[in-house]
Amino acid sequence: RARDRAQNFDLRRQLVPGCDPNAHVTLMPPRPLCGTEDEAIQLIESCAKSIPPLKLEAAGIAVFPETNVVYVEISSGRDALLEIHSRLNIGALTLQEAYSYHPHITLAQDLTQSESETARDIALREWKNYQGPRSYEVSEITFVRNVAGLQWVDLATIHLSERVNV
Repeated sequence: RARDRAQNFDLRRQLVPGCDPNAHVTLMPPRPLCGTEDEAIQLIESCAKSIPPLKLEAAGIAVFPETNVVYVEISSGRDALLEIHSRLNIGALTLQEAYSYHPHITLAQDLTQSESETARDIALREWKNYQGPRSYEVSEITFVRNVAGLQWVDLATIHLSERVNV
């Protein structure tokens, strides 16, 4: 996960009461490892050495029709996330994914189509009225393990390179 350290508005909590609204962009959808956790961490650390902090911009609200997930679309920084995903999908992290990687910030999931449409409509209204920041800098990657349902434990936080590519 690439974590959003910016102050964010409370839309996720509004759509999914009781959730942990820890805004993030998933770099690698959940997967079984093809190696050890240590090997996966080493792979992420190696990759992160050549990635400068990223500026991401949240662009709008959308829904994945296959899964009814309501999400915030990423515009600026999207290509960099696609590249990072491609670079990480090797070794211990390799997986042939069911869906093409699509950088986003999840707002609500595990919804029926009707619930998804209602959540989307609320999110569109709130997004239109939101006056806060829509971009933020990502400077670290957090490697997580699923422990139960939608509960995750942080295993390692890896900082991106401080050097700027010219």
